Amino acid sequence: MEARLQLPGTRMVLTLHNPTLRRGVLSGIYLSCLFLTWLLIANRVPELVPFALPRNFVAGGVALLAMAIPVLRFRSQPGRMFLSGVLAWLILTLTYRAAELYFSLLESRMGALHLFMLGAVTYGFVAVFRWVYLLCAEVRQRHIAQTQDPAVSMPPRRTH
Repeated sequence: MEARLQLPGTRMVLTLHNPTLRRGVLSGIYLSCLFLTWLLIANRVPELVPFALPRNFVAGGVALLAMAIPVLRFRSQPGRMFLSGVLAWLILTLTYRAAELYFSLLESRMGALHLFMLGAVTYGFVAVFRWVYLLCAEVRQRHIAQTQDPAVSMPPRRTH
């Protein structure tokens, strides 16, 4: 028999075998990298100041794409969608909080708690809307299945 080697930190890596956690962590890393890049370009590259509006639109669009990763991945599982999205947003919020230490005016724009609640409520609304949609689709499918085969669902009638 071969003994398994247990290295420190192995448990954390095994936790990432859960697709909900893995997708949330990866999406959070994508959002954090995008945020830091956006912040550094906005504050450290003065040549791009005249292009601030297009720069912000492009960065906002890419952020929406990164936010959509958990939504699209777990579109048939709203609970997992919410969990994955909130985990991603938590990682982004921690990055935002760390960036507040170096960029002092960042906190005056929006606090870290406000940012977290904004993302959590957004993912919550999307998950609830998707859940309601899936419930309506299932009810409709069951109704159509019952009306197409009435002989199976109803007992035979007796005539006297």
